[in-house]
Amino acid sequence: MLLGFDIGGTKCAVVLGKLTGDDPIEIVDKVAMPTVQPPLGMINILFIAAERLLAKHNIANAQLDGIGISCGGPLSSKKGLILSPPNLPGWDNIPMVELTEKRFGKKTLLQNDANACAVAEWKYGAGKGYENVIFLTFGTGMGAGLILNGRLYSGTSDFAGEVGHLRLSDMGPVGFGKSGSFEGWCSGGGIAQLAQIKVRERLQVGEKVSFCESLDDLPKLTARIVAEAAHNGDELAIDIYNTCAEYLGRGLSLLIDILNPEVIIMGSIYGRAKSLLDTRMMQVIEREAYIGSHSVCKIVPAGLGESIGDMAALSLAVLSND
Repeated sequence: MLLGFDIGGTKCAVVLGKLTGDDPIEIVDKVAMPTVQPPLGMINILFIAAERLLAKHNIANAQLDGIGISCGGPLSSKKGLILSPPNLPGWDNIPMVELTEKRFGKKTLLQNDANACAVAEWKYGAGKGYENVIFLTFGTGMGAGLILNGRLYSGTSDFAGEVGHLRLSDMGPVGFGKSGSFEGWCSGGGIAQLAQIKVRERLQVGEKVSFCESLDDLPKLTARIVAEAAHNGDELAIDIYNTCAEYLGRGLSLLIDILNPEVIIMGSIYGRAKSLLDTRMMQVIEREAYIGSHSVCKIVPAGLGESIGDMAALSLAVLSND
C-alpha cells in the first residue's frame, strides 16, 4: 500500500493507493481539506487524517510500501525540508520527511509539485515508455519537471526546471517576479494580465468586449473566461491566446534545443485550450527550434487529468525506496 500527501496553498489531500502491476496506481481512498496555519498544526491534521484512512481500511503502518509528499517549492528533497514556499507562508525550514518518517516509520520522499507530476506522467500517464520527458505545469504558474535519461533530474540545489523564470521579452505580463517571463506570458495569471491590458484598451475607446462589460470587471478576468470566449469565436479572446501561443512556442523551442526531449507534456490550461494554442505554437517551434530536435519531440496534454495531484504524491511513494 502507498500513502501520499499533496500539500498546496489553499488545500491539502491525503491519498491511499495500491500498486496494480503495469496499470496505473489504484486510488483506494482520499480525504481533502483546506490548508490552515500554523504549519505544524496543519501537518498534525494531515497525519491524523492519514491514520484514520489507514484504520478505515485495516492497514497497519508496517504494510505501507512507501510514502510520498508533493508540495510547492522551494524545498530540499535531499534534506527533506520544505524551505519557504510563497503559497505557504510560515512554512519555513519544515523537516517534513523527518516528521513523517518518525510518525509512520516508513521511508518518505519529498519533491516539488512539478517534479512529482513529471514522475506521475512518466510512470503512468502520457510519458509512459519514454526516457526523456518534460512536464510543464502551465496552470496558475509555469514550472517544469524533468525526466532525463530515465531519471528525475532536480539539479544541484533542487531548482532545476524553474522555467517560468526565463525571460522571453523585455516587457510583458509579470510572472515569477519578472516582466516578460515564460510564466508571465504562459500561465493563468499571465493570460489574465494580458487580457486586462487588451480589454482595457478596447473599453477606453468605447468598444464593446463580449466577455467583459466594464472596467470594473477587469479584475474578474481569468484564463478560463478568455478561453471560453475564444472557443465561442470572440476575435479579441482568440488574439490573446494567439499571443500566449507565440511565447509558448518560443519557450518550448528553448527547452527542445537544450534538452532534446522525446515528449513535452503540458497540464491544466493546455488541456483546456489546446485547439487555441497548437497552430501558432507549432509555427513558432518549426521556425525557432533545431529541426533535429523538434522533429523527434511530441507535445501532448497531461494524460492523468484531474487525478494528477493524487497520482503525483503516490508516484513519489513508489520511488521512495529506490
